[in-house]
Amino acid sequence: MIWANIKNKSISGWINFLSNGMARWLVLGLVVGAVTGLASAGFFYLLELAKHFCFHMLAGYSAPIPMGERLFEVTEKLTLNRWVLFLLPIAGGLLGGCIVYCFASEAEGHGTDAMIDAFHNKKGQIRGRVPLIKGIVTIITLASGGSAGREGPIAQIGAGLGSMMAGLFKLSDRQRRILLLAGCGAGLSAIFRAPLGGALTAIEVLYREDIETEALIPTIISSITAYIIFTDLFGFQPIFFFPGYSFNDPRELFFYLLLGLLCIPVGIFYVRFFYAAKNRFFDRISIPRYFKPALGGLGVGLIGLAVPQVYGDGWGWLQLAILGKLGVSTMLVIALFKIIATSCTISSGGSGGVFGPSLFIGGMLGGVVGFTGNYLFPEIVSQPGGYVIVGMAAFFAGVARAPLGTLLMCCEMTQGYSLIAPLMLVSVISILFNRKHTIYKNQVLSRMHSPAHIGDFTVNILAEMKVQDVYTPEDIPAVHKTMPYGKLKTFFSGTDKECFPVYDEDGRLSGCINWSHTRSIVYEPDLEDLVIAGDIMVPAETVTLEDTLHEGLVKFIKSGQEELLVVNPQDRNEVLGVLRHDDLISAYNREITARKNPQ
Repeated sequence: MIWANIKNKSISGWINFLSNGMARWLVLGLVVGAVTGLASAGFFYLLELAKHFCFHMLAGYSAPIPMGERLFEVTEKLTLNRWVLFLLPIAGGLLGGCIVYCFASEAEGHGTDAMIDAFHNKKGQIRGRVPLIKGIVTIITLASGGSAGREGPIAQIGAGLGSMMAGLFKLSDRQRRILLLAGCGAGLSAIFRAPLGGALTAIEVLYREDIETEALIPTIISSITAYIIFTDLFGFQPIFFFPGYSFNDPRELFFYLLLGLLCIPVGIFYVRFFYAAKNRFFDRISIPRYFKPALGGLGVGLIGLAVPQVYGDGWGWLQLAILGKLGVSTMLVIALFKIIATSCTISSGGSGGVFGPSLFIGGMLGGVVGFTGNYLFPEIVSQPGGYVIVGMAAFFAGVARAPLGTLLMCCEMTQGYSLIAPLMLVSVISILFNRKHTIYKNQVLSRMHSPAHIGDFTVNILAEMKVQDVYTPEDIPAVHKTMPYGKLKTFFSGTDKECFPVYDEDGRLSGCINWSHTRSIVYEPDLEDLVIAGDIMVPAETVTLEDTLHEGLVKFIKSGQEELLVVNPQDRNEVLGVLRHDDLISAYNREITARKNPQ
């Protein structure tokens, strides 16, 4: 019976059913998670197949693979072809650039930033073709050796699927934004096998100092669903093999502190170099845009001739670093060149994410500190491989302003929960001293600064502003209640003010005369001596210097007046000036602009 009811529901019936809040997010979270989980599985398999074909079969190059991602084994002896290895990123950049700029220009660059932009500025809308184009181009970029990661593409793919589902069910802009985040979290959770970290990263990466709590429940539901589907197909093992390192010596906090401090300048350099490569080099080159990713691929190919570790996301090399099979100098060198290679790939318009390269750079920095500390103080730093895991989380947390999700993702990707204390410490240090730089240029400071939430905070903004910050002190001509209307007309003709205070015989403020209330008799000369100010005055709407603009707005709406009298809070009979409705609106618009574009 239940199945028959479900099967017979029309689209309109489903829309009515989904109008119930909890049922809506339960069903939509499951649907988006299932679709994104299957899409992530297909993306992952095709990516690994393409990498196997390009690196192993064409170039004869065997890069290390993390323990949890070995889908294809190399059985025969490989013969390295350096020319093919050099040309791969160039060819991949050219092919990917042509596809992107012919079909979906939004698919260029790192997809997480595009997802953030869609949430804040595009009502959560992502064109239906973007997930498909993004997936194809990312596979081409990474399989050909482009220095990028899977996080950005899968975030944009999942977000695009969530946006499409919202359009199918005719949801509102607010609901579409929530499904966009649910799809993003589902993609991250599946591809990194990190259901909690993926969900938190999706709702945390939008802001530098806030979190999108409204999307938490549907994002968690979709993330769990996508994770179950993905791991059922590829196994539940974590991506990295973790030997069981733990934090058991408080003296190690000093070395972890050094790691956090090292991540700060390197993170700043990474962000600045990344955008300098884009703004000062690739954007200024006068060649067709679809050629620029090939130019970036040329840079990666040249670096790869000497440092092939920069190809792809490099996670196999991270696995070796965790196991202590890389030297300190090697880790330092490949971390530096990874910054350059990533900037060449993504800043030129190539399609890929910055999460993978950021983990790579941070992990290598952690390895440098850990194995140096182990060499100098082996009795204190006895498990240097653990520093690789901590460096991964700390570096990305600093450059992306997403500490909670990244911390949990690194724990889930390695099962390294025993390092939670140093992970928290180093991530906080990295964020505290790197507050002005972020790899995601479309991030905003908080919900209050997001165009998606401007309506939510309109009253709050006005409530934070005082009348004294907006009004202009000025002398307002005083009118006595008995003043004839004929004399009063001279006040109107000699000033641009619209509101005049009216006083009684004892000097008390009795009301006000507003120009808009006297227009009906202005052309009646017979009334000039018959009508006095007391006959045409209205109750005075006043505000004090300490009143908020929200209180002023309420009085504007109730009275219908264009000006309010500003009075001294100690003596309400003393008029200090007027608050104009236009001044209030201008002040609000200035504040909105300032919050949308923080310095």
